[in-house]
Amino acid sequence: MPKFVLIGSGLAGGLLAAYLGRRGYEVDLYERRADPREGNMIGGRSINLALSTRGIHALEHIGIADEVLKHAIPMRGRMIHEKSGGLHFAPYDVDPNKHINSIGRAALNTTVIEAAQRYPSVRVHFNHKCTGVELDSATAHIVDSSVEAAVSAATPETIHARGDAVIGVDGAFSAVRQSMQLKIDNFEYDESYLAHGYKELTIPPGPDGSWRMEKEALHIWPRKSFMMIALPNPDGSFTCTLFWEFEGTRSFATTRTDNDVRRFFDDEFPDAVSLMPNLLDDFKNNPTGSLVTIRCAPWFYKDKVCLIGDAAHAVVPFYGQGMNAAFEDCVVLDECLAEFPEDRQRAFAEYFERRKANADALADLALENFIEMRDKTASRAFRAKKKLDHFLEAALRGVYLPLYTMVTFTRIPYATAARRARFQDRIVYAGLVLLTMSILAFSMLLLR
Repeated sequence: MPKFVLIGSGLAGGLLAAYLGRRGYEVDLYERRADPREGNMIGGRSINLALSTRGIHALEHIGIADEVLKHAIPMRGRMIHEKSGGLHFAPYDVDPNKHINSIGRAALNTTVIEAAQRYPSVRVHFNHKCTGVELDSATAHIVDSSVEAAVSAATPETIHARGDAVIGVDGAFSAVRQSMQLKIDNFEYDESYLAHGYKELTIPPGPDGSWRMEKEALHIWPRKSFMMIALPNPDGSFTCTLFWEFEGTRSFATTRTDNDVRRFFDDEFPDAVSLMPNLLDDFKNNPTGSLVTIRCAPWFYKDKVCLIGDAAHAVVPFYGQGMNAAFEDCVVLDECLAEFPEDRQRAFAEYFERRKANADALADLALENFIEMRDKTASRAFRAKKKLDHFLEAALRGVYLPLYTMVTFTRIPYATAARRARFQDRIVYAGLVLLTMSILAFSMLLLR
């Protein structure tokens, strides 16, 4: 059986290792960080994960969905926090049983790694960093990235991990993709950053371990050009994320002192401040992360190298689909390898063909949803549109599906969902215009 060298044992890396191990492939999985099961997850950089239909389907395929969902909290809609203190709950779907699931990165990462290690052909190597890949020989150059190695060796020894293929599952700043950029003529690459960064904050549980806000909701404080969100955790806490401009008169750059921080939160998030006793420490000590969208092509080189997840198509987190899309990549690549077991290059090419347009569509949707979340969710017109969506979905079952429903609660390809939503919007708009004209005409007849 072929041997795969996987670079990156994050969420998609562990899952892909399980898929490949299930098919009997030999797998060596290298991860630059320490084993998450040893409690080494770094705080302050983890936007909580929203697991939905696409991701659950991928987990079901290897029999761990129920195990993962035991650690999840259902979020049935958005809880909008107005600046005045008012609250509005907007369900995600007309069906109250449809919800997304808040889950911590560490718990999910542990589960997928353990699923991969159930297969005897899978080996996982933590504290091993990839510095580059020889594409034609499918050889990854690996160094020991442990703290002990850094202290003891000025020039760490390089391991040359050779396989039949190398799969890059090593995130937005992928070493595997960088090697492809150097090797492949006319490799297409686009990297764009938002003017906004993010900072993780915490709302701790109540004294009795209870949640201090509505548990089964994604909380949003929309403030036009910026926002804060909060997702529930099983221990009663909420992981909050502030999305704010890096530069400007009110921004991360100009908010330096404790008084600056306190004044900003008192002004913008007064109902949250009383729930955040560690606000100043969190703001000072947690790093400010950047938000990048990455598009590239191709995602493969011959039958030797392939990219998965953020390494191929990093997206901003505002549709909650980055992880779900990466998991869906694993499903599609697994299907293509099964379809073309004797022609791995064709399998890689087919996987790229099936996923590229959908990844690009998701990138656009995620950027658009940032504007929706930070700005439109607070408006009455937006809430009215959502109610109309739910009315039409209930009245026209199977015919009309809101965009959010298609993206989050179905496995309709992202590009297809985006096209269908645009078509539906044109029909609805035309219908509203016709209805308005009919009402006006009828009114004029009555006035004669």
